[in-house]
Amino acid sequence: MQIVTDSGVDLSPQQMDELNTLGIPIHVVPLVVTLEGQTYREGVDIQPDEFYRLLAATDSLPTTSQPPAGDFADTYRRLAASDPDILSIHMSSGLSGTFNSAQAGAAMATEANVTLVDTKTLSAAPGWQVEAAARALKAGWATEKILALMERINAATDSLYTLKELEYLIHGGRISHMKGLLASILNIKPLIGVEKEGGTYVQHGQVRTFKRAVRGLVDLMAKQHAPSSQLRVQVLYAWNLTGAAMLREQIDQRFDCEWRPVGPMSLVLGAHTGPSMVGVAYAPLSVFADVPL
Repeated sequence: MQIVTDSGVDLSPQQMDELNTLGIPIHVVPLVVTLEGQTYREGVDIQPDEFYRLLAATDSLPTTSQPPAGDFADTYRRLAASDPDILSIHMSSGLSGTFNSAQAGAAMATEANVTLVDTKTLSAAPGWQVEAAARALKAGWATEKILALMERINAATDSLYTLKELEYLIHGGRISHMKGLLASILNIKPLIGVEKEGGTYVQHGQVRTFKRAVRGLVDLMAKQHAPSSQLRVQVLYAWNLTGAAMLREQIDQRFDCEWRPVGPMSLVLGAHTGPSMVGVAYAPLSVFADVPL
């Protein structure tokens, strides 16, 4: 069996290197971002640093799109030539059409036996599921057992985000235009999560400054997990390393953390949120106890 995902699922270079070393390469189908009339495939035609430099130099707002179904079909056909069994793991269908595109691609690639997973989340959280699936696959687990492991990790993992500016969320239709406009006027910083049933954004609160927003994310974590709880944690950011460092420091002060690599999140996700976005994925460490090394 082989594993396919999309570029809205964040795996750091370190994580990818570890999985390649295991002999389980992850095949990533890129999402697409358009800025000033130029279209780029994430991770192929453009990297995060270049994208945010271009974004800073223009007043234009970016748009994004899911990979065409044909891109998934081509990937499935190519992989099926060596192994027809494919596990295809994707970011939330509630926030992107990527999963639907993968479904259509699987229907086109009749020579492949594709098992599709809609993680109902995005960024680092589904990346953990991809990583666990790869390690379980290497250990010889059956497909049903791998899917059960992924579901258990999904149920235990939460993601939270905050940002300084709202025009990107408003432009992308991710929040109500009226509510977003009011929040912009009031200079409000939202505390955003991803709900598990539909896999869409949900607002957990709002504060007036970015520092309070960062503290608010950690306070939300503390409502779910007692002080000094053992957690797996990963902090990611759009183009705000300072904010990410602030978030990591505050989390580290309150929990016993197994840290996954801090790094930039998918630039397509950042295109919807703006460069100031910082976020965290977290789950009880015990959930990963049986994931093969």
